[in-house]
Amino acid sequence: MKYTFDIVGVSPVLQFFNHQQQSMQKPQYVGVEYLGTHICTLDAFIATVEPVPAKWGWDLDQVVDTVVKFWVNHSESIQYWKARLSDAGQNNLVVARLADIRALQAEFETLLDKNSY
Repeated sequence: MKYTFDIVGVSPVLQFFNHQQQSMQKPQYVGVEYLGTHICTLDAFIATVEPVPAKWGWDLDQVVDTVVKFWVNHSESIQYWKARLSDAGQNNLVVARLADIRALQAEFETLLDKNSY
């Protein structure tokens, strides 16, 4: 199985919490998780992804490797999101998406279908 990890934005804590609560109450895409942390560091994101593999039956080593590879290969993006998090203040989180590639593709296809006329 292949995984993808990407930082997708900065969110107020309450808004992120509400999103997570709503996603638990409606059908969600199997294999797509949104994770938030108060600090934009590799260690913080590894800590947030550690419980996810057990939920989806994923390989923890591959998931962590995906996060580490992102961290090594996207330093400009990481610096950008660190700055945005700092600008936003302490009541905010940096949000990342961790997903099985196929599940993420299915989510995008569904979104495109909803928006097509």
